[in-house]
Amino acid sequence: MRLLLIRHGQTPANVHGILDAVVPGPGLTELGQQQADALPAALADRGIERLFASTMVRTQITAAPLATALGLEPVVLPGLREIEAGDTQGKNDTVSVQTYISTVHGWSGGDRTTRMPGGESGTEFFERYDDAVRQIEASGVAVAAAVSHGAAIRTWASAAAQNTPDHFGTKRNLENTGIVELEGSSADGWRLVDWEGEPVGGDQLIDRTALDPTGERF
Repeated sequence: MRLLLIRHGQTPANVHGILDAVVPGPGLTELGQQQADALPAALADRGIERLFASTMVRTQITAAPLATALGLEPVVLPGLREIEAGDTQGKNDTVSVQTYISTVHGWSGGDRTTRMPGGESGTEFFERYDDAVRQIEASGVAVAAAVSHGAAIRTWASAAAQNTPDHFGTKRNLENTGIVELEGSSADGWRLVDWEGEPVGGDQLIDRTALDPTGERF
């Protein structure tokens, strides 16, 4: 299977550098909607057969234009949601952001027993994200797209891709509507095909003033 993991469009929390991982979460900014609207043209030739989103509103809004263009109904999978912020939820101070980032950075390097303060452990995160990916595989299609989240995509893809070094994803940006493309399966392993760190709709959709801690390299 070819799997496209699409980061959602920009949210108000992304603009202000706020850690926000509680379901259902905020919607999109005006720029975020423009990023979402650009997906159908940018992905027209990818052969997407099924479309998935998390339980968080921002992924479902982002998926909507693509779903309409492809005539697909997005399937909502809880396991695709963002990594829980725990005690750092709703905060944007330096200590809180560093706590969140250092925890997920450790997970991507193999230390999955560490728990986000007040939140989930790496083991729990990978179990539910792996399960979501297996559900996507069970759809039986050759190409699927899933709209998910910055920290979740980068952490899972870094660990899943067998052809990349440790912390590969955490050392690269993943702007809103950036895409990580993988090929393979849960049974046989995954291979990174492409890391499109900027919005697929073009440079004009980048907000270079946004603080966005889960979109920048850790």
